[in-house]
Amino acid sequence: MFKVLRVLALWGAAGAMVLFVGGRGHAEGILELEGILEPSEVVELSSQVPGIIDEITVSRGDRVRTGEVLARLKSGVEQAAVELARAKVDFVKRKLVRNEELFRKKLISMHEKDELETEITLSELEEKEALERLRLRTIESPVDGIVVKRTGAPGEYIGEGSIMTLARIHPIHVEVIVPVEYLGLIRKGMKAEVISESPAGGRYQVMVSVVDHVVDAGSGTFGVRLKLPNPKYTISAGLKCRVRFNETPVKLEKG
Repeated sequence: MFKVLRVLALWGAAGAMVLFVGGRGHAEGILELEGILEPSEVVELSSQVPGIIDEITVSRGDRVRTGEVLARLKSGVEQAAVELARAKVDFVKRKLVRNEELFRKKLISMHEKDELETEITLSELEEKEALERLRLRTIESPVDGIVVKRTGAPGEYIGEGSIMTLARIHPIHVEVIVPVEYLGLIRKGMKAEVISESPAGGRYQVMVSVVDHVVDAGSGTFGVRLKLPNPKYTISAGLKCRVRFNETPVKLEKG
């Protein structure tokens, strides 16, 4: 004998479709909602110091790595300061070596030797400060990601404004707006399926990483986020998708 199941698809608020499959007055729900694929991080990159852009090493659409040099400001003055500080350190060290023999012969006092050693320490600190000022003229990527926009160009002055925008798309954040009646049913760690609607899309098994506990009173919804790994950058951000929460229980009245 074959078991007869009832299948009913209903559309609800916020683009939600609930597929009920069951029999004899009970059902099991599969909640499917619209989602959007977003970068996990967007960085408006600027310079820590104002100056004239000397070079930019990347263009829009390029992949970048954390620590990779993206741009440099003109730094002739800072480079000269580093070389001057290094020369001073070398001179003071040679001076101390020459006076070591005099100290052993007690031709100079302990106080004079201490002054020389302190002078070396101060010179090394000046060198370190000059190097840090020089490093501020180099702009590095804080994330692994994609160059979304480049606003600066060599020869331009940069102050407080952005020089480029970076987007981290590994992982991608899948943002979903969920009707309030499912509050408490969708939990962190719950499994779900992301169905990409792009031409090169696919189906991906992921887990819920964030569930908002504050409901938007105006729309009667709350936010849910899922992390979608994208190590090869094959999935593009900014696209719509469908998210199916296969584990979500839906209570129905007994018929």
